[in-house]
Amino acid sequence: MDGPLLGPDERLGTAIRTSAIPAGPAEFFADLGNMTVALPVLALTLAYVTWRTRHWLAAVTAIVTMALVPALVAPLQSWLARPGPPPMAPETGFYPSGHTATAAVAYGLCVLLLREAHRARAAAYGCVVVNAAVGLGLVRQGYHWPVDVIGSWCLAALLLYCAAYAISRSTRRSSSGTPSC
Repeated sequence: MDGPLLGPDERLGTAIRTSAIPAGPAEFFADLGNMTVALPVLALTLAYVTWRTRHWLAAVTAIVTMALVPALVAPLQSWLARPGPPPMAPETGFYPSGHTATAAVAYGLCVLLLREAHRARAAAYGCVVVNAAVGLGLVRQGYHWPVDVIGSWCLAALLLYCAAYAISRSTRRSSSGTPSC
């Protein structure tokens, strides 16, 4: 692998891995990107918001969006075959970060769904902080390079933008008298 971002990415990743950030909290936040954590949080949010609003199309949109994460990340990781940081090297398939994408999309969808139900702005700020901590934790623990995390945030932003559009259209339709799913 080569390119203009490789040197700065490796220097920043090494600086974060060798920093004074405590390993315990870093591992905790890195684990928030696991599907075994993020998917139940999303499922509970889906159940609550669907029960409260009766907007089934928003739930379907969220499920499809979340299903797109592994469907997009796994082929990209295989195709790009980027090696991981020193603890993981020479293994490949680290770009984009699946854990980062899972966390960003799952928790981002929770915010979108709660926004429609409650207009909760604090949840959006919390989502940004949690996802920043997940990314930092993944780099600190040596699971990913910083660019792996940033690439996943870009992918998540695209998916969440599309989901937000679809969810807002579905709730607008159902509130205007048009039957919803």
